[in-house]
Amino acid sequence: MNKQSKKNPSLPSKADILAFIGNKPGKVGTREIARAFGLKNALRADLKRLLRELADEGSIEKRRKKLHHAGALPSTVLADITARDTEGDLIATPDEWDEEAHGAAPKIRIHVPRNARPGEAAGVGDRVLLRIDEAEEDDGIRHRGRVIRIIDHPKHRVLGIFRKVQYGGGRMEPVDKKMLGKQLVIPAGATADAEDGDLIAVEAARAPHLGPPTGRVVERLGSLKSERAVSLIAVHAHGIPSVFRRETQQDADAARPATLQGREDWRQVPFVTIDPPDAKDHDDAVHAEPDSAPNNPGGFVIDVAIADVACYVRPGSALDREALARGNSVYFPDQVVPMLPERISNDLCSLRPREDRPALAVRMIIGADGRKHSHTFHRILMRSAAKLSYQQAQSAIDGHSDTDTETLVEPVLAPLYAAYEAMKRARNERQPLDLDLPERKILLKSDGTLDRVITPARLEAHQLIEEFMILANVAAAETLERARVPLIYRVHDEPAMEKVQALREFLATLDISFPKGEVLKPELFNRVLARVKGRDAEQLVNEVVLRTQAQAEYSAENYGHFGLNLRRYAHFTSPIRRYADLIVHRGLIRALKLGNDGLPDGADQKALAEISAQISATERRAMLAERETADRLVAHFLADRVGANFEGRISGVTRAGLFVKLRDTGADGFVPARTIGDEYFRHDEKSRAMVGSRSGETYRLGDPVTVKLVEAAPVAGALRFEILSEGRRGRPAPRPQHEQRQNEYRARGRQRKRR
Repeated sequence: MNKQSKKNPSLPSKADILAFIGNKPGKVGTREIARAFGLKNALRADLKRLLRELADEGSIEKRRKKLHHAGALPSTVLADITARDTEGDLIATPDEWDEEAHGAAPKIRIHVPRNARPGEAAGVGDRVLLRIDEAEEDDGIRHRGRVIRIIDHPKHRVLGIFRKVQYGGGRMEPVDKKMLGKQLVIPAGATADAEDGDLIAVEAARAPHLGPPTGRVVERLGSLKSERAVSLIAVHAHGIPSVFRRETQQDADAARPATLQGREDWRQVPFVTIDPPDAKDHDDAVHAEPDSAPNNPGGFVIDVAIADVACYVRPGSALDREALARGNSVYFPDQVVPMLPERISNDLCSLRPREDRPALAVRMIIGADGRKHSHTFHRILMRSAAKLSYQQAQSAIDGHSDTDTETLVEPVLAPLYAAYEAMKRARNERQPLDLDLPERKILLKSDGTLDRVITPARLEAHQLIEEFMILANVAAAETLERARVPLIYRVHDEPAMEKVQALREFLATLDISFPKGEVLKPELFNRVLARVKGRDAEQLVNEVVLRTQAQAEYSAENYGHFGLNLRRYAHFTSPIRRYADLIVHRGLIRALKLGNDGLPDGADQKALAEISAQISATERRAMLAERETADRLVAHFLADRVGANFEGRISGVTRAGLFVKLRDTGADGFVPARTIGDEYFRHDEKSRAMVGSRSGETYRLGDPVTVKLVEAAPVAGALRFEILSEGRRGRPAPRPQHEQRQNEYRARGRQRKRR
């Protein structure tokens, strides 16, 4: 018999619940616990209360709609092998881990087969995809891992820029922010004929007892004098494949245009593509018209056509293998590193106007309230009527058409916007997360340097395409679920309870309450965002709410999309640039028997779970590389303005200091804590602020500030500021003794400088 709760003899104890969660494989939620302990409906509210108490205590957490012991890992994880234990087994740690919420990352033990050949087994330094099991061992390691795939071998080298010196040889300027200020000397004869300004890979020698560390150049990766210099750094720093293999390019060159065979002829449907003005590939087209069915007054028929990449990229082909390795296209201001060769992405699969192109289309019927009534998928041959930019489409519908749009307004654009008006009603009812964070765009000069940074206007045309694509993505997920064909979902977990509590405490400093005990929904966050609309704190609160959210990812297991407030969601609309969408296309072809190039039978949920983990990692890699490239461009732009003053906002607060985002360029820079004011400043985590220990002077997240640029490191993309603005008035922060001594020491040092 299970021990029962003292408060309610029919409820299991907290210990019993924890034991059940730890021993139960597969899905564990309120329903499974209630069923296991024979709890009737009347007791489920008490069970939910118990689970909330366990979560508040930090004993369990909810991830992917399942309950776990706090700090547990998912069944498939990307990890880095960091050590080997005394028994010869490998020790790894997860690639992504929230130390702020869960403490130190858990260790994973990987058993090494004794008959493994050198080079076949994983080793220290490798990045691997693991299958995880939980098993408490004597040394406290709770997780065992089995290597599914080695993602990357260690790179015993450092990247940097070669700088020649007069006496021969040179030095390396590091590209990693973490290595700023560290010198690496390249002796004469170890330069591999590198020229000043070359991006180089250096094998570092063992550091000498005296003098700076040395190294030798093992590879010249390109010159920073080229037009693609800045993105070249990111490509090599993150190991992004940028040159297609010969067999991949041969596959692409051998591809021939698709014909009408096996397809429906939709070439008379006046589709249009609506994209950014500088887009080179056009993989989605839209069309809408009023529904003539008498039982759907005010409704619409919406068609979304997506380039049929699956007919060119067959499972297991060289094109397919490299597309999976890349995972997605990477977009830099100066170039695109595509997932597929240009012959596919910019030619055969680009929905150019007045040219026949193969597509996978979904026809959706919506009511006057914007809700989808039904949908069907079709494999078609189409012919786009026009290629429009967002600005063109919006100007035309606002009464300012040009030669491209004047004949399209009434027959094509007006029905699209009318359908969108209906869809807005359904969106408003659904209440997705409504963050308002404008995105900046970097514009370059012809030489590849930064010209200016702009914030493009958010147009209804953007929102129209966004809503059409969301509806098509939902339709794809529904069809595959109904057909019981495995798929890769686009999932977004609800925020972690620790982050919600931190948000609640922060909002309390602004006299804004956030409900406690309610089921988390985007609507709760939207209420907060609505309260600060138009106030000084609007941008700040939007940023803090964004940081509270989990990161979206790909998964073969569905746990919904919190941000969009959707129960099922899959990426279907961009197979040119995302491998996940190609998998969904293949699944639809298999489910609906639309050809022999669909998802192979061997692609089960287990296989798709491995692919999901891999492409989630490549997506994170791309995001980091894109962000670092933007930082480098802006740092290079500002390098000749050291000493100038700028207006900005505090965008981050840590123990080490303040991060400041400049108003005009969006550049991020750092203000070390030791340089703030004439006293010791302590980090107040609850209010997201640095507080003076003597005066109470406060610098809080979101505060407008004036800063001086003290240092710029363009190659690393780093900026260092000095804060000029005075902080808010506040109460002095309590000071431990060691901080008081440090404060006195700094004050004496400043007095000596003044003398």
